[in-house]
Amino acid sequence: MSIDMLIDKIIEKNNPSVIGLDPRIEYVPAFIKTACYEQYGKNLTGVAQAILTFNKKLIDELCDIIPAVKPQSAYYEMYGIEGIKVFHETINYAKKKGLYVIADVKRNDIGSTAEAYSSAYLGNTKIDNELNVNTFNSDSITVNPYLGTDGVKPFINDCNQYNKSIFVLVKTSNPSSGEIQDLMVENKTIYQKVAELVKQWGRTSIGQKGYSNIGAVVGATYPDQAVKLRKTMPNTYFLVPGYGAQGGTANDVASCFNNDGLGAIINSSRGIICAYINKRYPEKEFAHAAREAAIQMKNDILDSLK
Repeated sequence: MSIDMLIDKIIEKNNPSVIGLDPRIEYVPAFIKTACYEQYGKNLTGVAQAILTFNKKLIDELCDIIPAVKPQSAYYEMYGIEGIKVFHETINYAKKKGLYVIADVKRNDIGSTAEAYSSAYLGNTKIDNELNVNTFNSDSITVNPYLGTDGVKPFINDCNQYNKSIFVLVKTSNPSSGEIQDLMVENKTIYQKVAELVKQWGRTSIGQKGYSNIGAVVGATYPDQAVKLRKTMPNTYFLVPGYGAQGGTANDVASCFNNDGLGAIINSSRGIICAYINKRYPEKEFAHAAREAAIQMKNDILDSLK
């Protein structure tokens, strides 16, 4: 099971955290940008190559202490086709370094279109029904459930067929999430209704460690809601955004875990990849600053679980 692979990496590194590779060109140190602009020009190609260099150096510095990375596709798509190429190369490079890759793409649509999205990120793309081509080759993706079961089922099918996982948006970390997710339906909030569906969807995909390949996104900024969701979905792995720059703390995320110390993986993006800016390190030490921030994050989370 794919979720067992992730759990094994978490246990091996003793680290329930995932680093979000969400790079804007403004985050990239000037010395990298200058070199890439000189080689490729100050254009989308130069920008994309600078981001790729930035990502690779971060991965090299972090791969021995973190189990996973989570590249957010929007930060690559904004730089056009060159950015999408870097998204693809970043996934492949991270996997070569032994990391579990969660592609944060938040995809969904009606059933047939969902099948195409799922083929791109989880399964294989068929060419004339003769060749099967693996495209983005991520281990996992994020999925929007608000088109209902027929929009999620293609992703679940590919999880089971190709040994992948998904994390379904349940209670997101953004401030306005409650405008929809907290609405009451039949004496329950919409996010609780979605959680019940996630639990149901995951019953056929339980791994050896007791968790399903069908996970849930639960924001660190809503710890009280996380307590309820943990009870509703005891066999569901939580991907927890909102730690650090969005205001979530180690104590806030503690309720996302089960008593076995598993059940959640906590994401930090800017807090790690921009650590050299936030902590005023020399820019050539950006990867070292990220490593120190990642270690501090790990220790804070583990301390909160004690």
